Amino acid sequence: MEAPQYVAARVQGALAEDDRTHELGIRVDVRGDQLFLRGQVGCQERRTLIADVAAEAAPGLTIHNELSVVDIREPEEEETL
Repeated sequence: MEAPQYVAARVQGALAEDDRTHELGIRVDVRGDQLFLRGQVGCQERRTLIADVAAEAAPGLTIHNELSVVDIREPEEEETL
């Protein structure tokens, strides 16, 4: 069986390189046959795509998608400090 850190590195590489995601800011933790995705994304569709890419990169593992969706919008007016 492959060491957890190698599986995590492979998934992180896939998330960075896959045309659907190009994602660098996701934490990937592997414990036994469980893979946990943690971090923040801008929309539900991106959250789903990241889980799909992770599942393809680590077949046979149970994916726990713990990514939170945050509203990342540009401010409507200039902020004065």
